[in-house]
Amino acid sequence: MRVVFMGTPDIAATCLKRILDDGFDVVGVYTQPDRPKGRGMKMVFSPVKELAIAHGIPVFQPENFRADEDVQALRELQPDVCAVVAYGRILPQPVLDIPTLGCVNIHASLLPRYRGSAPYQWAVLDGLKETGVTAQHMSLKMDAGDIIDAAKTTIGENETAGELLDRLAVLGADLLSRTLRRFENGRPVGMPQDESKVTFAPMLDKTMCPIDWSKTAQQVHDHVRGLNPWPCATATIGGTFFKIHATVIAEGSGQPGKILGLTKTGLCIACGEGAVEIRVLQAEGGKRMAAPDYFRGHPLET
Repeated sequence: MRVVFMGTPDIAATCLKRILDDGFDVVGVYTQPDRPKGRGMKMVFSPVKELAIAHGIPVFQPENFRADEDVQALRELQPDVCAVVAYGRILPQPVLDIPTLGCVNIHASLLPRYRGSAPYQWAVLDGLKETGVTAQHMSLKMDAGDIIDAAKTTIGENETAGELLDRLAVLGADLLSRTLRRFENGRPVGMPQDESKVTFAPMLDKTMCPIDWSKTAQQVHDHVRGLNPWPCATATIGGTFFKIHATVIAEGSGQPGKILGLTKTGLCIACGEGAVEIRVLQAEGGKRMAAPDYFRGHPLET
């Protein structure tokens, strides 16, 4: 079975490595074009491109599939199936029609919940206790295809979106490999999604960063976890602007935003209901530090 893989970030590279290790015949890899990165704005390869090159697999990087030659290049690979994981591009119908068995997508949520570009982040932001990954037949409508299979996992009470993604990558790789085995026996039957249960997970942006201390302690804690590692929750404390990297739910109450005290493990701040303890933060222009270490050198008036 001839497989074309489409993906860009680390989660996609984890999935690609798994299917290569499992012996699937990956005849081509599609990933987003190289982008400038860092202070020097040096062009860098995506994790998927690096892995494909290391395995001697042809790499294709069209900006989109509007050009006939890009569609034809995929057609010439004669794929039986296209496996898509966080590619970051919408596939038009002429592309979806090329593989003889169709296109399968691994999505980092339990569909039909959290269709869109930031599914695992919103699962944390919304305080979910469980999420997972879904294998689905791709359709022209985003994340709306029939469900082939899914795998669930719990979300830890202090787990960040970034930590969750690392686990979902492994879970997704297992699911992709298992699903492709089913394609070897022909196109598997999928189950239509329940449209009444659809929710969406729009892209994150920096306007979401400021913490609203009038929210409950749980909501503030989920906000910090869900925006870690990007774009990161922020707050101004004692006149200093901070990125807030880690919190825990704490005992205490008071006017929302009031500093309740510095403990051996963090800085306690009152919320609309309850309190949180800031464990790790980063002053503007500074480095990440444990809160007690920072405030020992920068005393606060409470």
